[in-house]
Amino acid sequence: MAVKKMDHVGIFVHDLQASLSFYQEIVGMELKNQFTIADGAITLAFLGFNGSDETELELVHGGDPDLPSEGKVNHVAFLVDDIEEEFGRLKQLEVNFLSEAVDTLPNGYRNFFVQGPDREKVEFFQR
Repeated sequence: MAVKKMDHVGIFVHDLQASLSFYQEIVGMELKNQFTIADGAITLAFLGFNGSDETELELVHGGDPDLPSEGKVNHVAFLVDDIEEEFGRLKQLEVNFLSEAVDTLPNGYRNFFVQGPDREKVEFFQR
């Protein structure tokens, strides 16, 4: 897997199973823990890479039926070793691309965006 680092972030999701599938099967994360709180009204699922506590994504399901159609965060970013390889890998999967090609930013970083199951933006970038 080319993804190697992401900071902790929480995302409200409408369909927990679709989000778990996306972040496990497409991004390559592992489910670390899942439990309910608030008398079962909210489910929290924590994902990471390679059993490490360094990187964690928290999916929050339930509690607010009036969530917007786009996720509560602007985007989640994943650092990759080879941006062209990752772009090609994802092109082979059923992923909705927001970028037509890999872009180069003024600081030299390269990136592209795809859309997650709750219409959140997911960025892959290379330094």
